Amino acid sequence: MDNLNYAAFAAPAFFFFLFLEYMLARRQKKAHLFNYEGSVANISIGIAERLLNLFVSVGFYRLYEWVYANYAIFDIPKTWWVWLLLLLATDLAWYWYHRLGHEINFLWAAHIVHHQSDEFNFTVSARITTLQAAVRTLFWCALPLLGFAPVMVMTILVVHGAYSFFTHTQMIPRVRWLEYVLVTPSIHGIHHASDEKYLDKNFGDVFVCWDMLFGTYKREEEPPRYGLTHPLKSYSFLWQHFHYYLEIAEAFRRARTVKAKWNAVFGNPAGMDQNIRPLLEERWLQNRGAQIYKYKFRGYINLQLVISVVLLLALTLFYAYVDVIAASCVLCFILLTLINIGALLEQRQWIYYLECFRLILVSGYVLYIAGLPELALLPTVLLIVLERTFELGRYYRKYVLRYEPK
Repeated sequence: MDNLNYAAFAAPAFFFFLFLEYMLARRQKKAHLFNYEGSVANISIGIAERLLNLFVSVGFYRLYEWVYANYAIFDIPKTWWVWLLLLLATDLAWYWYHRLGHEINFLWAAHIVHHQSDEFNFTVSARITTLQAAVRTLFWCALPLLGFAPVMVMTILVVHGAYSFFTHTQMIPRVRWLEYVLVTPSIHGIHHASDEKYLDKNFGDVFVCWDMLFGTYKREEEPPRYGLTHPLKSYSFLWQHFHYYLEIAEAFRRARTVKAKWNAVFGNPAGMDQNIRPLLEERWLQNRGAQIYKYKFRGYINLQLVISVVLLLALTLFYAYVDVIAASCVLCFILLTLINIGALLEQRQWIYYLECFRLILVSGYVLYIAGLPELALLPTVLLIVLERTFELGRYYRKYVLRYEPK
């Protein structure tokens, strides 16, 4: 077991601190800082990012090695004082990645997911997408390009990421003098605010010196309102990931000049036509308006979330020992489950068909490892027969979704 991936234990650590934060919030009568649907959506996105990064993070490291081996400008020694220099350089690269992520449409499309939640707690720190991770990896290529060893870069990125986790909370009291040195929860909370005076402020991740230097520093004056200036009307896992790409495509389609088409992709998000999103929400059935039903079966959502986390932990820990087919099946199963969770949060009627597809996937994999791939179509045929005979969908909607009037 020499090849165990101990990064798997980041997930239990996340939930441990989340539990502490929630219990502290309840003790201080601030449980309203957590919203069930929002927190589930946040965690779902975090699971997907950790899962997909399993398959691509090795590529990130190899990219750093390739840049370092072929294009390093300086031969930076691996001494103790270099770590502080590397931390500063990492934070500076983050600042510009982060700032440009708010100022360029196609970069904002990857980063907007992190800002969609109107909560501000540890679950929000999980709202990172693999697309966002890929974009910032390109910015961090500047570090091996300067001459920092890739193994040092990867180590400092872990430290950098761990620090930023603790800045996503409202439970840590302000230490005002510290706000002139480090990014605190109050400082980062301003960055997540949708109040006009707080927009596009505090892009740093560890140190505030970059915001002070480049004119984007802002301290908290009154409690901020978190989330987007134009909030989403959906908890859909897919819609949260891809709605802004659709908005860019629609803006590009509408544009009549080369300049307008350029701005649709590379312009500032502030210039995006705000009538596009409501139109797309109608087109893609996201704008559901007031709901006359609610679900009672939260336990089913919780169960799926727990299964996803356990599978993610196991796949991460034993990744070196899992074959490609098994890893791909787990990947598909978890992603389908996360899509299902988002659909459950919105009570989509097509959930049943997604459930059937997921069941077919699991059954097919069981038959494969049992050495019976020739029976792979059997689960599909069996489900069709049972549906035709017993109307399974009716029972699913009655006992799983359990609709009731609000």
